[in-house]
Amino acid sequence: MKIEARQVEAFLRKPDPKIRGVVIYGNDDGLIGERAAQLAKTVCEDLKDPFRVVDIAGDVLKGDPARLADEFGALSLMGGRRVIRVRPAGEESTTALQNLTEAPAGDALIVVEGGNLTPRSALRALAETEPTLAALPCYMDNEAALEGLVESAARALGLGVAPDALDWIVERLGGDRGQTRSEIDKLMLYKGGDSGKTITIEDATAVLGDTASIGIDDVIAATFDGEPVALDRALDRVFAEGGNPVQLVRSLQRHADQLHLVAGHAAKGGNLEGAMFKARGLPRGGPVRQRFERHLRNWPLPRLSAALTTILDAEIECKRTGQPDEAIARRLCLRLSQAARAGKARR
Repeated sequence: MKIEARQVEAFLRKPDPKIRGVVIYGNDDGLIGERAAQLAKTVCEDLKDPFRVVDIAGDVLKGDPARLADEFGALSLMGGRRVIRVRPAGEESTTALQNLTEAPAGDALIVVEGGNLTPRSALRALAETEPTLAALPCYMDNEAALEGLVESAARALGLGVAPDALDWIVERLGGDRGQTRSEIDKLMLYKGGDSGKTITIEDATAVLGDTASIGIDDVIAATFDGEPVALDRALDRVFAEGGNPVQLVRSLQRHADQLHLVAGHAAKGGNLEGAMFKARGLPRGGPVRQRFERHLRNWPLPRLSAALTTILDAEIECKRTGQPDEAIARRLCLRLSQAARAGKARR
């Protein structure tokens, strides 16, 4: 059974009792771990309980494919339902999972952390088609999901989030749920004692400014300026510091969106200053403003529309192809940089 996006939260709160095993997969390792733990806790709240929680590595099942079926039918010495966590798991676990579906009796819940399984994966296909199994996808958070995470964490502490602060935070958070949770927790800890107050842009920059978006502004500048040497250095620096490729792709998209908004307004005869004011998060002056105006001159509407399509294709590629996200992000930046250089050459 395949769990659809709209069903995920309800399933995590109360899994279907006929489900014996759940394969959790996708390109967000942090979210896989978070959901696996949440699911396991519906059976046993204490995941360190040695009598009710069993951890098995996937490669162990390759040599002992009957193990899952045996664990499914085993009883806890201290009573209570058991949970079996299989992690990390891959195709070597497929036979063991098939044996689980054929087991005569048992009530343990099997939670399999399967990593980034492709649609051709036998393990994923089995979980999607067998009625006693479930496949639960976990892909990197989009902008709306990140906003929801920040706002819900703030509300839990009686805090509000200023709109400009929310934009800034979301732009700098990565797509990995584990990393995102860590960054949000740091921010909430910093502001947690001020119930009834609002998280400001100053609060956000004080906590996240040094770690969450190192060098990404330099990548954006070099990409849209068409400077390949500077771009290569900036990309090396970002990824050497642990930068998230999907975060970088989304930052490029936000910059292109802002350029498109202003360029479209100007093309209709609107006031450029007014259009720039509408571009959320855009500084009103200084070098960033000068850079933005420089990009406007070099990126007319048709080229911006093509750039947005290219960026969207790259984000889809990150989610679906299984190719390394860093390679996809680098290729995207190079293509946009080449378009920028071609535009300057024609001016």
